Amino acid sequence: MGDRPLDDDEFVGLLGTFAFTAFRLESQAEYCEPSEIDTIRRFAAGDPQDPTEVPSLRSWFAQVRRLTAAGRTVDRVRIHDEPPTVSQRWEQWAGAWNVAAGERLRYLSRRRAEAVGLLPDAGHSDWWLLDDRKLIVMRFDGLGNRVRTHLTDDPGSLGRARYWRDLALAHGVALTHAEPEQAP
Repeated sequence: MGDRPLDDDEFVGLLGTFAFTAFRLESQAEYCEPSEIDTIRRFAAGDPQDPTEVPSLRSWFAQVRRLTAAGRTVDRVRIHDEPPTVSQRWEQWAGAWNVAAGERLRYLSRRRAEAVGLLPDAGHSDWWLLDDRKLIVMRFDGLGNRVRTHLTDDPGSLGRARYWRDLALAHGVALTHAEPEQAP
């Protein structure tokens, strides 16, 4: 396989192909995903939208429910600033829906991530590690737009990702409430 770029359809499709474990590290201060811009704006304006009303999020939650019901594990660690940005505050609020769907979600402050050596070593990209064998790397510009997504099975990259995953999981604080709220 090597290293190859992924379009959005391939990226989304790969997230359903793992057999046992999927891990996501999120390190961006802001995200500007087209499908989430309006719901984040509504949240910031004090008029939060139920995340299940956003088609891409509704689809993700359904996929996570199917995967976890089949015995697969989906872990995510979000690195957040202090104080959190608007995107990060929305993620904290909407995270309850991720947990309700079956994700195991943790948060790690940027300061703590730097203190334990996760940052800057893990870089400025977000990534998914699937079954410890495939790494999907997402690169962002300074505004939070995803500008490149690629897949690799490079042994060195996989080894570093496993190490950083274990470090993030060991130091992240679990989000355990599973009942989504309607207001921030």
